[in-house]
Parts: sequence; structure tokens; C-alpha cells
Amino acid sequence: MKVAVFDTYVKKKDGGYLHFDIIVDKSTCFEDVLVYGNTYLRSRKGETLSVSHKDCRFCHLAEIIPQWQEHISQRGYYIHELEGCH
Repeated sequence: MKVAVFDTYVKKKDGGYLHFDIIVDKSTCFEDVLVYGNTYLRSRKGETLSVSHKDCRFCHLAEIIPQWQEHISQRGYYIHELEGCH
């Protein structure tokens, strides 16, 4: 199964960035991708940020891996945390 990977950078209040990938089924509409990104940000304690069209861009298609598959099946998306998320 192919999934779509959306590269996402959200500017934090301290000037740094949260960089993460939003991974979804390739048929997912872009508006849903933004909803998933905002759901992730709300789940982070103390974050009052949001993902907009300018923060998130389609990057590439990839083969799904087991770690992503369970999350995508249950929630519709998987967040791969990169820079500034830990």
C-alpha cells in the first residue's frame, strides 16, 4: 500500500520550529491532512500552535511500514516526529 508523506514545519513561539511528517493513505484529501496535523499539535501539552496550508506540503509517496499501518488504520494518519518535537 502506498501512503502520502507531507513535510510539515510549524513555527513555535520561541522562534524555533516543529518539523514532522504527516503520513496518510494516498487518497486522503489535503484538508484532512491539516486536521490531522492540528490534532497532533493539540495533543502536545502546552502547544497552542496550528498547521496551515503554508506549513505543510506534499513530499512523496512511500510504501507503508508496519509501524505506520496500525496508526493509519485506527486514526487515519501517523505522525513521524523530526526536529523540535522531542
